Amino acid sequence: MSQTVLEFKEASIFQGDSLVLSNVNVEINKGDFVYLIGKTGSGKSSFMKTLYADIPLKKGEGSIVDFNLKTLKEKDIPFLRRKLGVVFQDFKLLTDRTVNANLEFVLKATGWKDKAEMATRMEEVLNKVGMKTTGFKFPYELSGGEQQRVAIARALLNNPELILADEPTGNLDPQTSIEIMEVLQEINKNGNTILMATHDYALLLKYPSKTLKCDENQVFEVVQRRV
Repeated sequence: MSQTVLEFKEASIFQGDSLVLSNVNVEINKGDFVYLIGKTGSGKSSFMKTLYADIPLKKGEGSIVDFNLKTLKEKDIPFLRRKLGVVFQDFKLLTDRTVNANLEFVLKATGWKDKAEMATRMEEVLNKVGMKTTGFKFPYELSGGEQQRVAIARALLNNPELILADEPTGNLDPQTSIEIMEVLQEINKNGNTILMATHDYALLLKYPSKTLKCDENQVFEVVQRRV
């Protein structure tokens, strides 16, 4: 029995008063790797922001990791975000502190207290993304690809039920993009569910998977032809 991690039924997504996407019907199950594609301005970012409650869902039904997006209260948003891992295009690392301090900041903010447990968890996630020996470095000492690996490690800290990767390869060269995809593929194989917004179609061809497309105010599944 597949477990639904994300579901929209007849949902409409607005930016302020402007309708961005209408009649959205989407289902993502535990263990899926799903792409979200579409031109700039097609609604990808609004869709992603709705998932982590940056934009409220005003119309239709939506649930994500057992939270109802339609009835979600402000005070519950931090608890929703603890069950999600979000990876951004521009890494969003705190530049004034080391990699370990970046990770520790998130752990403390999400309620971790035990120093030994925190150290173990930080080592585990850095190991998963191939950055085991970089904890003492500052973000500016790392390449873009290395910073994105750290950002993925940060997203893994609280064992999220769903990872939202918003253009994670958007600022990276093609070779580094492939390295980051390999990291995400490995994480997915280990059981993490991933939704990745991208406009890098080369990656879709190299790593085919379920694909949702935003176009003309709609979201629909596209069937990839395997080469």
